[in-house]
Amino acid sequence: MDNSRPSSPDAPPEDLWSSILDSVSTSRSIPSKQIILLGEPSSGKSTIASALLQKPPPDETKEDQRIDFAIGYNWADVRDDADEDTLARLSVYTVPSSAPSFTALLPHFVPPRSSLSHTLVLITLDWTRPWSFIEELEIWLQWVEKWVKGDGSRELEIAKEENRERLQARWQYYTEPSAEPLPATTTVSSTVLPLGPGTLTHNSAGVPIVVVCTKADLIDEGSDIIGSGPSGMGGMVKGKGGEWEERTDSIMQVLRTICLKYGAGLFYTSPQPATLQVLRQYALHTLFMPPPPAPAMASAGEVTAPPRNPFPFQHKPNALDRDRIVIPAGWDSWGKIAVLRDGFDAKLWGEAWENDLDGSDDDAGPKATRLYATLVPDLSRKPPPLPPLNNPTPEQVFLAKNYDENAKNPNRDPRGAFRNPNETTSAGIVGPMGSSSFNLPNVERALTEMEGSAAASANPLNMSVAGEPSRKPPSRTGPRAQPSNLSVPTSAAALAHARANAPSPSPLSVTTPSSGDDQMQHQALKKFFDDLINKRNKSDDKAAAGKSPEGDPGADEGS
Repeated sequence: MDNSRPSSPDAPPEDLWSSILDSVSTSRSIPSKQIILLGEPSSGKSTIASALLQKPPPDETKEDQRIDFAIGYNWADVRDDADEDTLARLSVYTVPSSAPSFTALLPHFVPPRSSLSHTLVLITLDWTRPWSFIEELEIWLQWVEKWVKGDGSRELEIAKEENRERLQARWQYYTEPSAEPLPATTTVSSTVLPLGPGTLTHNSAGVPIVVVCTKADLIDEGSDIIGSGPSGMGGMVKGKGGEWEERTDSIMQVLRTICLKYGAGLFYTSPQPATLQVLRQYALHTLFMPPPPAPAMASAGEVTAPPRNPFPFQHKPNALDRDRIVIPAGWDSWGKIAVLRDGFDAKLWGEAWENDLDGSDDDAGPKATRLYATLVPDLSRKPPPLPPLNNPTPEQVFLAKNYDENAKNPNRDPRGAFRNPNETTSAGIVGPMGSSSFNLPNVERALTEMEGSAAASANPLNMSVAGEPSRKPPSRTGPRAQPSNLSVPTSAAALAHARANAPSPSPLSVTTPSSGDDQMQHQALKKFFDDLINKRNKSDDKAAAGKSPEGDPGADEGS
């Protein structure tokens, strides 16, 4: 009988569950890829995000249901062509505008130290506002340069170097896609051509960048009126032959020159699903770009081609179709840009871009923003508004207002213009009696002197003519002699006589705001002149009755 027992099994590891979880997570780990979608409001970011994630686009007709967050986020699983295995998880981060309050939040969600090797930056430009292309590109590309600085850690610097080598190798080993599939094992020459002029001069961190011009179907939209239509650009040169086509080609040349400096691709999209699908394929192809060949393998003269990309990009570059431009990174150069339209100086635009980034003075050279403003005028600046319509005041309201003002004005009497400004006495009944030369004593003295001069001229010998009816009366052309029995009353006598015989005031008499004594004085003066005229008329009648009908006896006596 064999009493030997089987040996006991080995003791299980102390941390059994941790080892099981680690093995499962290692076998089913899914890499994470990020896309940072930058653009101004209403530039088509939501449409592009929906196409990248293959989700239905938002309903833009319901404006009240649209919500803009400080940082928009959405994700989706990326599967292979057979839709069997999940290759990665794609996340899309969007910002509503270029305001610093929004862009400052992105480094907290997408830190460059851990996500630089798995991130693509996509910048959207709106073709309905082509005059803003250069300004927006400067803002967003400067933000990318600021974002990659990060915290300056060693891990971040290593990631920058790897990204830079990968992006540079893409330009140096770029080949146009062909219809024939490449063999699994392919060798490439170890001879690496240098980068062309103006290529990859910026973007030291090697961040994959794609510039997308949205709404390209509206490039030629417009009518014969400037600024009309959804874009407002077609009307600027409508009916002028190829001027507008030349201008849009020049815009594309400027964008390609700037993209060449950052190693970026350029795409035009429209609401057509085909253009958006091409953009998605290119974005996935760029995110899954394999690392460049190791330099140590080039000692044998040949190096093995990089591993196969799970998302190949088979679309050929297209620089002619205006609504579906495809310029992948690694294909473009100054020579290809100049072929599109003669007269374009890529070197000049490159220097102008550098002057804008440096913030140098005008004497340092041309600025890209100013050169672009002459190429594409800004149609968003509306003319100053017209002044408000001036409604005239109704005639009756105007007259009523002036009537009230004049009724309250003490100087409204027009006779005040003839009054002596040094005197305050108001006008009298028979004229401007405010003057000191027309008061009653002066008038009495003037009449006395007049009577004396007339009597002296009519009777120089002081002889009485009352008893000589044959004498001729004095001529009417000379001063009339006053009757001897006419006496000029003094002012006191005239005033007493006027008070005793003052008639009732006539309804046509003019009243003035003078005192009672002044009014009585004026009435006395008026009665005095009336009596004087009546007595003169009676004297003339008596002289005419005493004249001889047969002639003057004095005439016969002298004959």
